[in-house]
Amino acid sequence: MRIYRELYDFASGAGAFEGYVYLKEAADPKYLPKWAENLAKQYQALPEEVRNEIQPLLDGTLGRAVLSLLPYLGEEHEVIRKLKSMIKGDLLPTSPDDFNRPK
Repeated sequence: MRIYRELYDFASGAGAFEGYVYLKEAADPKYLPKWAENLAKQYQALPEEVRNEIQPLLDGTLGRAVLSLLPYLGEEHEVIRKLKSMIKGDLLPTSPDDFNRPK
């Protein structure tokens, strides 16, 4: 049953991250590398079947976060690379405001 706690912890952190960076030029970049690193560690610790199940939704959440941060950090920033390492799908958001779920 511990997996449910781990899944909740990861999902709440990913959602909080997306909300923190959502179209904000004021998001303090000094917090972002450690936050992204923690998310990546939590993601990797989830069993593969759990990651596969949540992946389409996660691609949307992290895709929107990436799109919010790209104008301020650039494509090669460590945070962008770390977030993109957790994005697996081909159908990604078109903007930070794209909340359409994959069908």
